[in-house]
Amino acid sequence: MKVHHDLSSLPTFRNPVITIGTFDGVHYGHRKIIAQLITEAKKVNGESVVISFEPHPRLVVNPQDNTLRILNTLTEKINILSELGIDHFVVAPFTKEFMNEPAEHYIEHFLIHYFHPRTIIIGYDHQYGKNREGNLTLLEKLQHKFNYHLIEIKKQLLDEINVSSTIIRNSLQDGNLQKANELLQQNYSLTGTVIHGDKRGRTIGYPTANIALHNKYKLIPGNGVYAIKAIFQGSVYSGMMNVGTRPTIESTDTVSLEAHLFDFNKMIYDENITIELIEKMRNELKFDSFDALVAAIKNDEVNARTILTKL
Repeated sequence: MKVHHDLSSLPTFRNPVITIGTFDGVHYGHRKIIAQLITEAKKVNGESVVISFEPHPRLVVNPQDNTLRILNTLTEKINILSELGIDHFVVAPFTKEFMNEPAEHYIEHFLIHYFHPRTIIIGYDHQYGKNREGNLTLLEKLQHKFNYHLIEIKKQLLDEINVSSTIIRNSLQDGNLQKANELLQQNYSLTGTVIHGDKRGRTIGYPTANIALHNKYKLIPGNGVYAIKAIFQGSVYSGMMNVGTRPTIESTDTVSLEAHLFDFNKMIYDENITIELIEKMRNELKFDSFDALVAAIKNDEVNARTILTKL
């Protein structure tokens, strides 16, 4: 898959079949659209093109809104779409000026000018242009003028996608990791940089990698202890991770991510690491003593090793 960040240097696509969306999570509902996109492209000996926007449109439409939580960073999305067999992924800049363009201008000067689509696959409720005045009806009206074929994504599938996205977010926050991973059709992951912590874990034989996420809008799952796989410098390690406020030691309002990798003794400060969440083992608890916490951690290791061995 080729990734394009600069609209001014796009190639001439061959009979492009395009779709537009955020595709956050790239879950099983999104994958139905992507499968259709690839199928339609093959029918016309064309190329499949997914168009998305950066930053997330919500951050431009309502910059005061701090509730946005995403399932995929841009890098994660690129990796998943590449695995699914898309030919081109275009990351278009989303600005206030772009947001306020008239709907017909969006069609002619964005979709047609840059992509020359053979086919557009779009949702029945897709809105675009100033005040979101553009809709499927306008695309239908102009398809003969600009010589593209329009395929509507049915309401049932789009409703399914919206419901699934909500279920995934709620499941992650509620600790139902199995449901979230099932809908995502992959393990939910977190990527960040290993930073210095208080190094307390070393004193009890459980050194941890404290992780600062790369994207502040990435959804952090509910507090608790998870069995994990960690990807670091191309290698995969088993381990466990605590997500939470460490109430037994020094409870704060800040959620920390602390991963302990089994049979691993490297110093990896300032390195990038990806954590795949496999199974939630328990909620984060406040123990009566530090000894009780250590005993729980030892039990967590036994459970995590058992879970990961069964994979």
